[in-house]
Amino acid sequence: MSTAPYPIEKLSRDRAAVVLVDHQVGLLLGVEDPDRELLRRNVMALAKTAKAYGLPVVLTTSAESGPNGILLPELRAELPDAPVVRRPGEIDAFDNEEFAAAIRATGRDQLIIAGISTDVCVSFAAQSAVAAGYQAHAVLDASGTWNHLATLAAARRMENAGVTLNNTVAVAAELQGDWRNQGGDQLAGLFASHAMPFYGSLIPYVTPQD
Repeated sequence: MSTAPYPIEKLSRDRAAVVLVDHQVGLLLGVEDPDRELLRRNVMALAKTAKAYGLPVVLTTSAESGPNGILLPELRAELPDAPVVRRPGEIDAFDNEEFAAAIRATGRDQLIIAGISTDVCVSFAAQSAVAAGYQAHAVLDASGTWNHLATLAAARRMENAGVTLNNTVAVAAELQGDWRNQGGDQLAGLFASHAMPFYGSLIPYVTPQD
């Protein structure tokens, strides 16, 4: 387990993988914290960040044939080559051996985790990741649950277990490191189109005009 503070354990493109847990259409309908549209934008930004930086992604769903529903179609379309582990019943994704094996197969030791719900599927997976020796970042604004109190309780529990609490913009910025590094232009576009829509109004001011 690594609980070393920033900047000793910065997120690295060479060490990080993205884990998206139960972003399913039925579960999304029940999310009240954060706003559902904010969550949707942020999870897509996280998926596109992973794609831009070449990070491995593991997707997982729970009881797809029931009321949880299928994986968000736009998320699957964005990450068509990412493995999807369809858990038949395990609530903690790490209790599913196929999922645990898919995480090991990434060869990464930093896991950027988001999902629905924050207090169950994200919290349990993030705590299990820390117990298994991974550095776990829970991305709260790309995760969602049924009320704000549940988010607060989950955040406290995860933090006490050694999970780093994070958000979409901070994760992307930490992976970028320097705007001059490869991916800087893509990151600005992701911020403008997904995570920070207001950013789009700023870009024309710094874009060379003919």
